Amino acid sequence: MVLEAVIFDMDGVLVDSEGFWAQAELDVFSSYGVQVTEDLASLTRYMTTREVTEFWYNRFPWGELDIPSVEQQVITRVIELIRSDNCTMPGIEDLIRRFKNKAYKIGLATNAPLQVAEAVLEKLEVRHLFDAVHSAESEVQGKPHPAVYLTAARKLGVSPEQCIAIEDSYSGLKAAKDAGMKTAVFTNDNEDIHFDIADFKIMNFKETRLPEFSL
Repeated sequence: MVLEAVIFDMDGVLVDSEGFWAQAELDVFSSYGVQVTEDLASLTRYMTTREVTEFWYNRFPWGELDIPSVEQQVITRVIELIRSDNCTMPGIEDLIRRFKNKAYKIGLATNAPLQVAEAVLEKLEVRHLFDAVHSAESEVQGKPHPAVYLTAARKLGVSPEQCIAIEDSYSGLKAAKDAGMKTAVFTNDNEDIHFDIADFKIMNFKETRLPEFSL
């Protein structure tokens, strides 16, 4: 089947922002008496923001402030860090434009809240190039469940088999694969990353050529 759409993950693909989440969670949760340890934090790496907030609350219940309010504080802090830091993945804006110029539909499927996704696309100045932006906050389950990708494909008006997803994690690749999509793993020049589940490998965006994806 001919591929008609490219769907990007966000954290670790469009922007190098994973450290921002760790910093924001440490800043916010610690202020409510949560003892954020590296071992426990590693368990939350691929959770949605709501799941992460519930995770810490269940272990270190704080006062009267509800979970959604604390979650929003984390989101606000992440957006602040994204806007103030040079975190854009080199070459990503040009790659998105090249896909768009080839008439492919462009989508975003992320576990991050929609507020953060919109802030990232605004920072990259590419929001107008995206035909669909979807967050797992609107789904019952985030990645590695395929729901966020299935909905993104539906919003793009194409079948999952007509999409290729660009991801940087096994969790994201599994979500896209289970949705029935082709996948490309972005390694950011890390030669030690090997995911057999991926159909393609992208070392960096500056040297990526569209024909390599057989699009």
